[in-house]
Amino acid sequence: MFKASEVLTGRYDSATLDELFQAITNNYIVDEEQYLSELIKLVPSSDDEIQRITKRAHDLVHKVRQYDKKGLMVGIDAFLQQYSLETQEGIILMCLAEALLRIPDAATADALIEDKLSGAKWDEHLSKSDSTLVNASTWGLMLTGKIITLDKSIDGKPSSLLNRLVNRLGEPVIRQAMLAAMKIMGKQFVLGRTVQEALKNSTDKRKLGYTHSYDMLGEAALTMKDAQKYFEDYSSAIAALGAQQYDESEAPRPTISIKLSALHPRYEVANEDRTMTELYDTLVKLVSQARSLNVGVSIDAEEVDRLELSLKLFQKLYNSETAKGWGLLGIVVQAYSKRALPVLCWLTRLAKDQGDEIPVRLVKGAYWDSELKWAQVAGEGGYPLFTRKAGTDVSYLACARYLLSDATRGAIYPQFASHNAQTVAAITDMAGDRLYEFQRLHGMGEELYDTLLAESGVSTVRIYAPVGAHKDLLPYLVRRLLENGANTSFVHKLVDPKTPIESLVVHPLTTLQSYKTLANNKIVQPIDIFGAERKNSKGINMNIISESEPFFAALDKFKDQQWSAGPIVNGETLSGDTIEVKSPYDTTQIVGKVAFANNQAVEQALASAHNAFGSWCSTPVEVRANALQKLADLLEENREELIALCTREAGKSIQDGIDEVREAVDFCRYYAVQAKKMMGKPELLPGPTGELNELFL
Repeated sequence: MFKASEVLTGRYDSATLDELFQAITNNYIVDEEQYLSELIKLVPSSDDEIQRITKRAHDLVHKVRQYDKKGLMVGIDAFLQQYSLETQEGIILMCLAEALLRIPDAATADALIEDKLSGAKWDEHLSKSDSTLVNASTWGLMLTGKIITLDKSIDGKPSSLLNRLVNRLGEPVIRQAMLAAMKIMGKQFVLGRTVQEALKNSTDKRKLGYTHSYDMLGEAALTMKDAQKYFEDYSSAIAALGAQQYDESEAPRPTISIKLSALHPRYEVANEDRTMTELYDTLVKLVSQARSLNVGVSIDAEEVDRLELSLKLFQKLYNSETAKGWGLLGIVVQAYSKRALPVLCWLTRLAKDQGDEIPVRLVKGAYWDSELKWAQVAGEGGYPLFTRKAGTDVSYLACARYLLSDATRGAIYPQFASHNAQTVAAITDMAGDRLYEFQRLHGMGEELYDTLLAESGVSTVRIYAPVGAHKDLLPYLVRRLLENGANTSFVHKLVDPKTPIESLVVHPLTTLQSYKTLANNKIVQPIDIFGAERKNSKGINMNIISESEPFFAALDKFKDQQWSAGPIVNGETLSGDTIEVKSPYDTTQIVGKVAFANNQAVEQALASAHNAFGSWCSTPVEVRANALQKLADLLEENREELIALCTREAGKSIQDGIDEVREAVDFCRYYAVQAKKMMGKPELLPGPTGELNELFL
């Protein structure tokens, strides 16, 4: 385990890049309880420090709540408050909005709207808010630009009004209304449809002291055509930013943020060679252009499976002649990852070895729920993220402490992205004389940072500003709505006057240590997602070096293995005429030999089956089920050999082999459990062709 508590003692000062990279990959699914115990030691925790930070955070929240918000912002804040994700209606609306983005045809979208909007208790939200927007009562009809008058003759219920309007106007009108509503809401979170429009819209913010990091909206490229389109978008944006004149006495020059997944459809560990050549060449072009125009570039963080690959690519780019001596090539690090702190140590060593300062944006992370679910589906040995929000907050403060320490001076330019007043107060308290900046998302945290900029001590706040057309903004918009609508969100609670300030400014150390365990034991480990009933099958994450290297070493033992197969009767393998089995992907490679059954072997097998059938049928179900459980365990114990056989004999990819073994293990365990459940209840067993009868009878 990475000794987090010792990063400021000089323990890792002499470590090489390779050693630190190994520490990164080894920390992938490190024990959360033990590791958080280490991280806690990095967070300033004396009573005086915690009281000082808490008071500062309390003052900030109090000032923010006095902020005079107007227009659309008021309506959207009220809407998100009323239809939060702790309400059935809020969940329906967010799910519906997200689903509409993925439905290609109008008929299906209309059916979904009819199904979802008619099933919730909209009545309960009427008159619960002073906002006219909220009291318009329905997601699709609230934001069309018109105020709907509730017809009291229809029992006064918004649900009745909605049903009448759906029947009168039809689902297509409602669908268009919803899309129009999302466009209006998109203005809250997206700065402009084009870079030129975004630059124009950012003028007033620069006068207040804000600068920007522009992000071209769009999901990952699926084809090279997509990637070329995104490349052109980034290149055009860099050109526009470089051509603009800036008054740097108001605020620093803006930068641009780049998603690697937008620039290549095969940005993945399985295609590392293409990533390190084709994607690298694309990045060199953009960085060369940006450097010539003095536009800083920041590489955005994405899924945890891509972290190690992205670091390799960043290292190659940072060490290239294109970037050397520049100091404006930055990267984003996610604090919810257990690898965040070792990544920062690695970046510091990288910078010290070359000499150019690296701007590092520390964020908390945006895909927590997805990452946990992916780990469960993949049968991981643990989670790559912290399972409590307080754990992520503590990790963030531990990383911030390191970034602001003398260990990174001259190597890292710290950038802290947060909308949490408590986090902001903690960073300003520990910063000392270090230069740093805060960052926020466009449309979020405005009141907090307006307050900070009005005070002394904070000189730079950078707004992460998405830019894009309506068709590109919707996925981003939904993520922002989900964040703001979550009942655990600081932003959500901040605008709720019913939430006491004291509950908003509790130090994360205090919160974390109030639990019986530092890890959230309500989020079971991936192996235990089926509860006491059965274990999940074990997976292997080939994107993580600490997992893939031992796995491939184990596979390598079978590269020259010769297998023999033949008919088995009464537990004995019979001999017979054999043929050689050749690998389909390399026909010069002999995998082994197979002896086929002759007529005599078939007769022996049939006779044996008739003799054994009665004893097998009379064998207790529990004994047969336990045999399946044992088989599942043996499959896992020998999975490397089985996967090697899948590849060499059948030509399957390694991942296909992993999935084949996992599927077999899951089937064995599942049907063993089902058999035990049905024990003594033959009426529940499937018919003679059912799977359970095939397995047990």
